[in-house]
Amino acid sequence: MQTDLLDLLPATSDAIPIRCIDPAEWNSVEAVLTPIQRAYVETTGFMPKAGRLCLLPNAEGRLERVLFGLGDTTAAAYDRFTAGRLVGLLPEGRYRFEEGGVDLAEATLAWLLSSYRFGRYKASPAKLPALAAPETIDADAVLRIARAVAAGRDLVNTPSNDLGPAEIEAAARALADRFGAAISVTSGEELEREFPLVHAVGKASTRPPQLIDLTWGPADAPRVTLVGKGVVFDTGGLDIKPSSGMLLMKKDMGGSAAALSAAEMVMGSGLNLRLRLIIPTVENAIAGNAFRPGDILRARSGLTVEIGNTDAEGRLILADALTLAEAERPDLIIDFATLTGAARTALGPDLPAYFTEDDALASAVDEAGRAAIDPVWRLPLHAPYASLLDSKVADLNNVSGGPFAGAITAALFLRRFASKTKRHLHFDLYGWNPSTKPGRPEGGEVQTARLVHQLLKTLYPAA
Repeated sequence: MQTDLLDLLPATSDAIPIRCIDPAEWNSVEAVLTPIQRAYVETTGFMPKAGRLCLLPNAEGRLERVLFGLGDTTAAAYDRFTAGRLVGLLPEGRYRFEEGGVDLAEATLAWLLSSYRFGRYKASPAKLPALAAPETIDADAVLRIARAVAAGRDLVNTPSNDLGPAEIEAAARALADRFGAAISVTSGEELEREFPLVHAVGKASTRPPQLIDLTWGPADAPRVTLVGKGVVFDTGGLDIKPSSGMLLMKKDMGGSAAALSAAEMVMGSGLNLRLRLIIPTVENAIAGNAFRPGDILRARSGLTVEIGNTDAEGRLILADALTLAEAERPDLIIDFATLTGAARTALGPDLPAYFTEDDALASAVDEAGRAAIDPVWRLPLHAPYASLLDSKVADLNNVSGGPFAGAITAALFLRRFASKTKRHLHFDLYGWNPSTKPGRPEGGEVQTARLVHQLLKTLYPAA
């Protein structure tokens, strides 16, 4: 979608009020309804269960007010984006949230995130209802987040025939131009020399691999580096995936989309940090010059890597990128990757796994996830499992020697290339919503981007 079309009406707009209601407050809300409205509520049998809607007419039969049930907001399973359901329930018109019942900033974000439509190839069939910005929230901040998410979703949803490494570069350059960031791109012979694993994974494609490097912010500010996996399509290489395994491989660049989305939020918020964004971007294709199982490759760090499986390519390109990131000795490195099916098996599609050795950082991550409504779950970096990556002919193998602990061994592989950085945070994402939920339409998703923005706001407030 065009993110500039994702907007809020002015707070002063004449709009139909929406009252979001927790069952515990229903009696007090019902008491202030007019006799006609109470009769209408009784006739329609409305109760404030989650997702229930009541459209109250005025004396002329036109819509005057909306009642919307939240369900029990104290329940563990309560979805704080429930208000996002309204986008698909309400008729076209102009609306505003009333005070009470719901956090207005969260409800507004839920509305905007639910309004996202990917319309590049097929027009949306109907116009959506519009929302006026609540007067009591920072509407610009909410819009920045929603638009950054929409931009990232657009990248993940774009099919690979229209999104290659060059298009990832174009998105990064547009972001750099918008915020006055510096950007450089390494490709060709220089890439082969400086980032040999990135080159090896991407060399079989007709679309050349590259490494994108963006920097923003004062040179003397705390340094934070984001690294995003940008595999625009993953055939599995010579260890080719079955056809069913390729259907969603356009989303294998979801880590780069999440990193770009988080960077957009950070720069838009003006946080007091020196932000660096590194994206190794490739297509893992099949040709006569493709890298092979059994090959031994020397990484940028100097370590040799035996290729146990060409379908474990994401960790290879991240390895070279992490080596580059660590050389600057940043305060914090965060990498984003659609890395392992094992993480999905353990936690499902909605709950990304994360890894860090820093317990204080983990506590901050958990809190940021709750605050941003962007949940994650910590898995252990169990050091003894590193032996599963042993190789008899190289420093390490790119896959473990068995079927166990795939997400952990992948994270341990990455740690070998950022071993001097204690504050290293690795996110293993799915990057896709299998079905539509409030605030999370089916399709591409930039999981953990909002969390990272919230985390960095806490750690490095705006100057």
